[in-house]
Amino acid sequence: MWVGMACVMASRAAGAGPVAAAYREIQPMAFKNLLIHLDDSKACTSRVAAAIELARAHEAHLTGLYVAADPVLPGNLRAEVPSQFLTALDEQADARAQAAVAGFAKALEKNGLVADTRTARCLATEVPQVVALHARYADLVIVGQPEGEAAGAVDGSLAEDVVLAAGRPVLIIPYIGAGKHLGRRVLIAWDAGREAARAVNDALPFLKRADQVTALVIDPHKGNDGPEPGADIALHLTRHGVKVEARSLTAGDLSVADALLSRSADLDIDLVVMGGYGHSRLREWVLGGVTRQIFEQMTVPVLMSH
Repeated sequence: MWVGMACVMASRAAGAGPVAAAYREIQPMAFKNLLIHLDDSKACTSRVAAAIELARAHEAHLTGLYVAADPVLPGNLRAEVPSQFLTALDEQADARAQAAVAGFAKALEKNGLVADTRTARCLATEVPQVVALHARYADLVIVGQPEGEAAGAVDGSLAEDVVLAAGRPVLIIPYIGAGKHLGRRVLIAWDAGREAARAVNDALPFLKRADQVTALVIDPHKGNDGPEPGADIALHLTRHGVKVEARSLTAGDLSVADALLSRSADLDIDLVVMGGYGHSRLREWVLGGVTRQIFEQMTVPVLMSH
């Protein structure tokens, strides 16, 4: 079922971004199509609030997507389930969808905004693919930190799976919410890899508006990072009018994730930008390494691209 409404966004004067003295003033880039994944979790309220602020700041079209997840039942078992039970499941799914959409609409009305709302239904295992499909028609997709507490919530791999499948940057909002000034102070987790390069360029609409951007290289290697780790990506960003500083650190006894989170806290960061590795490497990373720890312990939004 599809429910569409015209999008009316509050106007915002488009100001120019910060520019290095050697370069001409450049108008900031902006996200113009935002997609937010709606669900039944308590954290969805703060996620919607962050999406509304982004829509305002970028004068963007906002679309809310709720995907109802049907349980996966073997064919022979489904045939034995009483029809009344299946009907009750359908009614519960419809009620949860209506409640989530109503909550989204209420938040929009309170903020003087209108957005498109879409609902879809599929097997629980197919939810990430459905979200990823809709994400391909957006500049940025907004999802929640894995929580798994809500009756209708899909499993905790949604965000990672959407990063892999969408081909679009994914903004993960912590279940504690985002700060008032999302994207003012940005930390880039830079490793000179393809994924990090994609994430940095996908994040340019944030970076060009930021008051402070730090490109952080953890445990730099001479082969990829050169004599001045982070200097090349800092130069690239400076040419886009971004105020950026390159830094490096040695993690020592800390894990890479702990070092990244610690430095984020030290610098009062409100957005982390990082790459996500693909296929088996990403799955290993997600399930046992840096990304899993970031997802579990993140206290600020993370923009991730693959």
